[in-house]
Amino acid sequence: SPVPATTETYTRRQYCRWPCQCPRAPPRCPPGVSLVTDGCECCKACARQRGQSCTEADTCDFHRGLYCDYSRDTPRYEIGVCAQIVGVGCVLNGVRYKNGETFQPNCKYNCTCINGAVGCVPMCTNSRPPLVWCPNPKLIKMAGKCCEQWVCDDSRKIRKTSPRHISSAAYEGEDEAWQKNCIVHTSPWSPCSKTCGLGISTRISNDNDQCRLLKESRLCNMRPCEVDITQHIKPGKKCLAVYRANEPMNYTISGCVSKSPYRPKYCGVCTDNRCCTPYKSKTIEVRFQCPDGTEFSWKIMWINACFCNLNCRNPNDIFADLAHFYDYSEIAN
Repeated sequence: SPVPATTETYTRRQYCRWPCQCPRAPPRCPPGVSLVTDGCECCKACARQRGQSCTEADTCDFHRGLYCDYSRDTPRYEIGVCAQIVGVGCVLNGVRYKNGETFQPNCKYNCTCINGAVGCVPMCTNSRPPLVWCPNPKLIKMAGKCCEQWVCDDSRKIRKTSPRHISSAAYEGEDEAWQKNCIVHTSPWSPCSKTCGLGISTRISNDNDQCRLLKESRLCNMRPCEVDITQHIKPGKKCLAVYRANEPMNYTISGCVSKSPYRPKYCGVCTDNRCCTPYKSKTIEVRFQCPDGTEFSWKIMWINACFCNLNCRNPNDIFADLAHFYDYSEIAN
C-alpha cells in the first residue's frame, strides 16, 4: 500500500501576550523615531526603522512610510524587515515616468522621479546673473550650446567683485559633494503646496548611509489663512515682507500638538502686483504628541527672510526655484 505523504507543519511563534505587561515609563526614542503603540495594542514602543527586523509586536514606523516585509521568511512569516512602501510614478508635462526613473525633460535639467515627486538638478550651473550691480542683465543664447550666458549691456559699470551683501558662493560653480564614495545629491525643496495654512513641500536626496535617492517631505506654512496681514502694512507702504505673530503657538497635525510652542516668521503680502516668497529658510524637526499618547516627529520649514518681487511664477512650476537670482545654497537648505 502507498505510504501516506507527510506534511511538515510550522508553528508560528506568538509575540503578543495578554494581559499586557508594560514598563511603568515609556521608552525614550532617538530623534526622528516615532513612539507608537506596539502591534499587540498593548505598550508604547519605539517604531522599527528601515532595514531593522519586525514582528507582529515590533511594528515599523508608519509615519515614515515603512511596512513589515515578511517575504524572506517563508513559510512561517514570523520575522520580517522594515521596508519602504513601493512608490508611485510621476507625471511631468504629460509624460509618465516610473518610480526611481532618471530622465532629462530637456538639455537644461536632470530629473528623478521618487514616489510621485519630481526632483530636478540644473545642468547649467556655471552661469550666474550679474545681480544688483548690473543695470540691465540679459540671457543670450550661444550658438551650439544648450545653456544661455548672462551678459550686461553696460560693461563699463560691471564691478569685478561681487557686492558685499551677496555671498560669493552665488558666483562659483557648485562642486559635487563626496561622502563615502557617494556623490551626494539633494534637490531644492518644492514650493509649498498651499499659499496659506499648513502645506507640504518635498525634495529628493541621497544624503544617507545607503546613498539611496529617497523622497523627503516637510511641512510648510507660508502665512496664516485667518490673519489679514494687510492691516499690519505700515502707512505709505505697499508691502510687508515678513509677518510674525506676537504670541507663540503650537503646531497641530490631525489632533496631535507640538510638544513645544513656536513663534515662526511668515511671508507677508503686498497691495500691488508683487508677491512675497521665502528666499532664506531652514528645516527644523518638531516633536508631536497625540491624544492617545503616541509621539512622532515631522520636519517643518522655518522661514528666516522673505522677498517681495514682481516675478510671481506658477507655484506648480518645479523649475522656478532653480533660477540663480539668490544665493542658491540658502534656498536649497
